Amino acid sequence: MSDEITGTTASDIADSVRGLRDRGILRPGSALPPVRELAVRLGVNRNTAVAAYRQLAQAGLVVSRGRAGTVLAGHESVPQEGYAADTVLRDVGTGNPDPRLIPDPSPALMNIASRPVLYGEPVIDRGLDEWARNWIASDLDVDFRVTVTSGAVDAVERLLAQALTRDDAVALEDPCFLASIHTVRLGGYRAVAVPVDDQGMTVDGLRAALDAGIRAVICTPRAQNPTGASLTAERAAELRAVLADHPYVLIIEDDHFSMLSQRPYESLIGPGHRRFALVRSVSKFLGPDMCLAIAATDAETADRLAMRLSPGTTWVSHLLQRLALTQLTDETVTAEVAAAAAHYAERNTAFAARLRAHGIEAPASDGLSLWVELPQPARTVTERLMRRGWLARTGDEFALDDRAEPSYHLRLTVHDLDDDDAATLVDDLVAAVR
Repeated sequence: MSDEITGTTASDIADSVRGLRDRGILRPGSALPPVRELAVRLGVNRNTAVAAYRQLAQAGLVVSRGRAGTVLAGHESVPQEGYAADTVLRDVGTGNPDPRLIPDPSPALMNIASRPVLYGEPVIDRGLDEWARNWIASDLDVDFRVTVTSGAVDAVERLLAQALTRDDAVALEDPCFLASIHTVRLGGYRAVAVPVDDQGMTVDGLRAALDAGIRAVICTPRAQNPTGASLTAERAAELRAVLADHPYVLIIEDDHFSMLSQRPYESLIGPGHRRFALVRSVSKFLGPDMCLAIAATDAETADRLAMRLSPGTTWVSHLLQRLALTQLTDETVTAEVAAAAAHYAERNTAFAARLRAHGIEAPASDGLSLWVELPQPARTVTERLMRRGWLARTGDEFALDDRAEPSYHLRLTVHDLDDDDAATLVDDLVAAVR
């Protein structure tokens, strides 16, 4: 148990805790003694015990629960995007695109260049590099370099890793995209919540996060997941003004909806900002299995990102890069993407209107899902919906603080419902909230 901890130096105490964990004597969730108590029992200075716990925290072995003390860290699972496993219910919480609206890659597969790529060649396909620069340059009015990663989550994880160490603070939107929550927790960083309203990340929230010492901020400029909020031009200007005094705080913009978005792109990245990354993946419009994202960054971040890639994947498959480029430059495919964007917007708007007719608020915002406001706790409503055959996601899953007040929101993915199913879900939801 914890009374078996030994040592007279910070390193010895930390090693002792590691050994107890490895032998199974201390298990995830086990409480460690308060610092003062441990120092007295071991006959060491209190600062020595503090340093030992700090080493363990930086290694991701323990977590502080505030007044609840310090406990041994475990592998805490977090909700994941996509379909729920092992359910017979109609899943309306997936966050998935409609597979019927994802362009067929077969024609492009027949036309991609077949020349093999060998070690030492440029890691970015020349054609994709040129296309990506033109795509990004129309929205990002600063000098940048392009890197290709295996999707947006891969880009965010590597961007944080090249800039931060364990226990560094990262500003996240609250409520937040599930993958961002998971990435920050797994990396051992401290999440600092920045509230989101209907114009995106709030100014006061970002200012408070900067005062708390954040070293990076992850922002969704449009179609924020789960709320669907997009930055307005006015809000983006206010956020840039706040960040102007912090040019070395890494700004990561995850513009995941890009080609499908009905809103203009507004950015936190000001002309004088020194560390930034605009990340755009193709997963929402070319399909989640197309694990490819474009990261437009400042030169130093690009170099560091390349170093983070070099020990592992080194590069994203050139066959995948060429497949993406072939589709992105095909007029038929781009027309299909535009049609998909219109479909998502139309179906979400129609469903939101149905809800509002029954007194339930659901802004017809951007994105694949709707953020539905309820008059009572969402968990109560989802339990009632399950009895009627529906599986929905509550806003509790997207909260940064597990101990927060119960959420009064649902995130619903309804764009693939036909009119009859949509009407049935609205009726069942109305009954559930009553």
